[in-house]
Amino acid sequence: MDLKQKIEELAERVKNDKALQAQFLKDPVAAAENLLGIDLPEEQIKQIAEGVMAKISLQKLGGLFK
Repeated sequence: MDLKQKIEELAERVKNDKALQAQFLKDPVAAAENLLGIDLPEEQIKQIAEGVMAKISLQKLGGLFK
């Protein structure tokens, strides 16, 4: 599995859905696991969740400067 690709996919989904954003803010690891729909080792899920959160944060910051 390509973690970078999964992070990109999830970040797009979360970016466009306020309910998913709320889930990620509350519990990013559980939200990532639910969205992926597959069982991965805890460390991989944490990496994906952290990557999605970082990507979303950067996108929000980028919007401030437009």
